[in-house]
Amino acid sequence: MTAPGVAAPTGLERQPPRLMLARPILTMRGVARRYGDVQALAGVDVTVYPGEVLGIVGESGSGKSTLLRMMNLEDTPDAGTYHLALAGREPAGPDGRNLFTLDRFQRRMLRAIHIGIVYQNPHLGLRMGHTSSGNVAERLLIAGNRNFAELRQRAREALEASEFPVARMDARPNTLSGGMQQRVQLAKAIALEPAVLLLDEPTTGLDVSVQALVLDTLKRLQRDRAITMVLVSHDLGVIRTMADRVMVMRCGEVVEEGLADQIFQDPQHEYTQQLVHAKL
Repeated sequence: MTAPGVAAPTGLERQPPRLMLARPILTMRGVARRYGDVQALAGVDVTVYPGEVLGIVGESGSGKSTLLRMMNLEDTPDAGTYHLALAGREPAGPDGRNLFTLDRFQRRMLRAIHIGIVYQNPHLGLRMGHTSSGNVAERLLIAGNRNFAELRQRAREALEASEFPVARMDARPNTLSGGMQQRVQLAKAIALEPAVLLLDEPTTGLDVSVQALVLDTLKRLQRDRAITMVLVSHDLGVIRTMADRVMVMRCGEVVEEGLADQIFQDPQHEYTQQLVHAKL
């Protein structure tokens, strides 16, 4: 059952969890971060397997968005390790090291090539005064592509994959609806086929019908390309629609983790029970 106010993706039934390979693609251990007197993260462990969707839920202030920023190497923890299994595609520098030890340039290159992100606020992920295709091409440029015709073709393909109307590929994001802006962000994020796609409240603020369309697109991309995703949301309906596994966070800690069906049908922690029952 989908939570009230969230339409299930049209024509796409939720599939059983995909088989997890023995080797995780993303591993974080003991990640801790304090901001002044606030313990935003308190020794969090995360494991994500190739091709799965990990959902992270919790109320505002639970630490889920801070954890996503750590995954995107936008911040450095006080303690902890972070590794990505990149199947031989590692840029110069990481060679199996803790990614939190990378310098600013190495982080920028790793983010550009191996980590895609879609922010809740499109202004954080897009240049609003540039064309939509130009936003996607910018990511390709960072990876070293300099051929204009190829850049434009690959940008077009990424926009098509995100179900953006390519007839408007030269429109600026500041002239588009919120749903279309999210599709441009998504196209930019997947243009280089990243090892992991991070989604930070991607449907918040969108109309229910637009939410359903965006979730449709994400499900199709995951199904067709087996993209590994980490989805942060306070909306349990979105998480239930998308996720294979769920982590429940509270006050910077993971209080419960398990397969999505188990979390929603038989939550064990009192806090998880409160979250689930509040949405039923």
